[in-house]
Amino acid sequence: MNSFLYNDFIFSPRYRVWRHLFYWTFHIAIWAAFWVVIGVPLSYGRQLINMIMWVPAFILFGYPLVYGAIPYLLLKGRLWQFFLLVLLWGILGLYIDAGYRSYVLIPAQEAMGLDNILPRGPLAFCYLCMTTSAASPMIIKFFKLWTIKQREWMRVQQEKATAELQLLKAQVHPHFLFNTLNNIYSFSLDNSPKTPGLILKLSSLLSYMLYDCKTEEVRLEKEIEIMKNYLDLEKERYGNKIEISWNVSGEIKDKFIAPLLLLPFLENAFKHGASEQIEQPWLGVDISVKNDTILCKIVNSKNEYVQESKNGIGINNVKKRLELLYQGKYELKINDEGNFYVVSLMLILSDAAHATANTYSPLIIAQNIRHETSLPAYR
Repeated sequence: MNSFLYNDFIFSPRYRVWRHLFYWTFHIAIWAAFWVVIGVPLSYGRQLINMIMWVPAFILFGYPLVYGAIPYLLLKGRLWQFFLLVLLWGILGLYIDAGYRSYVLIPAQEAMGLDNILPRGPLAFCYLCMTTSAASPMIIKFFKLWTIKQREWMRVQQEKATAELQLLKAQVHPHFLFNTLNNIYSFSLDNSPKTPGLILKLSSLLSYMLYDCKTEEVRLEKEIEIMKNYLDLEKERYGNKIEISWNVSGEIKDKFIAPLLLLPFLENAFKHGASEQIEQPWLGVDISVKNDTILCKIVNSKNEYVQESKNGIGINNVKKRLELLYQGKYELKINDEGNFYVVSLMLILSDAAHATANTYSPLIIAQNIRHETSLPAYR
């Protein structure tokens, strides 16, 4: 009921006539009661008749200000023009009041045989009644249009944020695809029997990017599964040349997270870790979930003599998305310890009650997430 009154009755064009009828009915009833209360020697019924007969003058005087001055001057910032028009229109109102009473109201009352008819000529209390009758709908109109503008501004800001997020995702997708295809290409050159399996894992990544990532949130277990697939692809690429540990603890089901929020950190660990090292690289991934909070810690060795790149789009995109989607609900720390990186992300997740479950695409190959307990010492 409250939603109908606020959203439909007040703002919908469908109820415009009903809004005006409601307003003028309320306005007439209040003013009739006001004249009775202050001691005007007329009954409430007679006051109602008088106020009904004044409505055309109220509309003639008030509506040009309501539908002209408010939207085209005040809300567009043309303040001095607005106040000048109101001043001039107020002066004109003196003549509207006297003219309407002399040539319309009084002749009509005389024709109806009514007594206690007001005299012709300017009357202060009649003018006050008319200006007040114009001021009330002006205030209502102002706040109504202001609310509409605020809603429109919020909608534009939301669309802008959504467009920015989509742009960030569009930048991330080719980034992952390019690196993964390079990995598979190296195996295909050697006619490795592992190539079909790697292609299946790549199809899982592609399906995730093409279908799941279109939604605002995905299941946390799916994001972790994709991370494991990516880790397996890189592990096949390096073979025994890299030491990898992987640990997932806590309840990851019925939790939701923005897609491609964790994977870029893993990809970055290979890009600026294993790929730039001469000695045997190592990498550790530790993901723990407690209640609605996830802590993802990725530690990887690096070549301390290689200058850190400032142009990577992956991590920068993640930082922007975190600020847009999880402002005040995350803590990200990225530390360069000389010969290794430490990335730690703490994030408050959504649960099943606040997110819509996503249906997995048939292209995705179901895999069980392995929970390895052996962790290398993070040097």
